[in-house]
Amino acid sequence: MREITDAVVLMAGTGSRLRASGELLPKPLVPILGRPLISYIAESLENAGVQTLHAIVGANSDNLIESLRSFVPATIDLNPIWNPDWQKQNGVSVLCAAGKVAEPFFLTMGDHLFDPVILHLLLECGASNCLALAIDKKLETIFDIDDAMKVQTSGDRVVTLGKNLEIYDAIDTGIFLCSEELFDYLRRARRDGDCSLADGVSLMASDAKVRAIDIGAAWWQDVDTPEMRAHAEENLRGLARLKS
Repeated sequence: MREITDAVVLMAGTGSRLRASGELLPKPLVPILGRPLISYIAESLENAGVQTLHAIVGANSDNLIESLRSFVPATIDLNPIWNPDWQKQNGVSVLCAAGKVAEPFFLTMGDHLFDPVILHLLLECGASNCLALAIDKKLETIFDIDDAMKVQTSGDRVVTLGKNLEIYDAIDTGIFLCSEELFDYLRRARRDGDCSLADGVSLMASDAKVRAIDIGAAWWQDVDTPEMRAHAEENLRGLARLKS
């Protein structure tokens, strides 16, 4: 199993849908069963051997960075990276890490909870010559499938992805194992200085450079709305009961 020392976590946005419900904290600090969301992510990264967490920040960055230092384990170095164009799509945030991260590296979202086993699946199955994307084929378990990033696969390859795909067999979990080649594809995908992560991944998929890693029974949840937050807490309670 390869050793991955670096992880990039995207957290530059405002979390507008949670804020609309009255939540004032940045999304990475929103409590999930009494713990900040970011603490779960950092714990999973620590479990996978990550030594440096590159946090891509934008809105409310000063307060967020100060708080993050309290919730990232002492074994992990926190490297905040400012995205001056944080209002743009998340591909621009990923590009802020170019030249600052050791490859291969994990990439995930600052508002996704996930079973630590997913990172180990990426380590075991991810090919060194392509991007590895953790996908979920348990379509019936997806909380808000209309909002989810759909994925069409062929064998162990991602064919294409997008929120509006009509033909798909999996969902993008937002958890990747990447090489620096991702940055090249994101630069190619830019239009008027803007691009989404999905734009770059789609270009890589068209060149057969994205491998689909099925997470099997493992669990994950995007926390983008109050309803998703409640669903995440319900699932975490269930997992805790299974372990007790």
